[in-house]
Amino acid sequence: MLDCGVYLAVYTPKIAAQQSPKETEMATLKVNGVEHTLDIEPGMPLLWAIRDELGMTGTKFGCGIANCGACTVHVNGQAVRSCVTPVSAAEGQEITTIEGLAVAAAGSNSTPSGLSAVQQAWIDHQVPQCGYCQSGMIMAVSSFLASNPNPTDAEIDASITNVCRCGSYPRARKAIRALANA
Repeated sequence: MLDCGVYLAVYTPKIAAQQSPKETEMATLKVNGVEHTLDIEPGMPLLWAIRDELGMTGTKFGCGIANCGACTVHVNGQAVRSCVTPVSAAEGQEITTIEGLAVAAAGSNSTPSGLSAVQQAWIDHQVPQCGYCQSGMIMAVSSFLASNPNPTDAEIDASITNVCRCGSYPRARKAIRALANA
């Protein structure tokens, strides 16, 4: 279990910029198959490194305390809440964001459209409404189905831990069920 403390829960780029300069260090992250060397604060959450340093804005900030799941990415194939994961914990690991999900699925679980199977199911079942939380939900479901390709309805319900204020849960369940039955 990572002890991320209050710093990570309240870290935002604006607040960090207003504070006195902090020590930085070099970190190497492999995101979507590409290595990036960054000069960043050691405690910076992975979310802000991905969004602000690498410019990949598909991963969203929602709560900052790992409750909502909008910030979900894969680290070595496992769903991780990047808002509370320090960069140091992800260094040297395989990180996949929503931008790299289709590429990561290519050859094994991709569709003719070039999307991952989960992304295509989301479209087919019209899951997104506003769409803000969907990248995190897609990442969480992709990881879940990779480890449990034929879940029961109870397992599907238990796996949906991301928050969607629009209430797209019934359609998400239908999409997951369709993937499990495919």
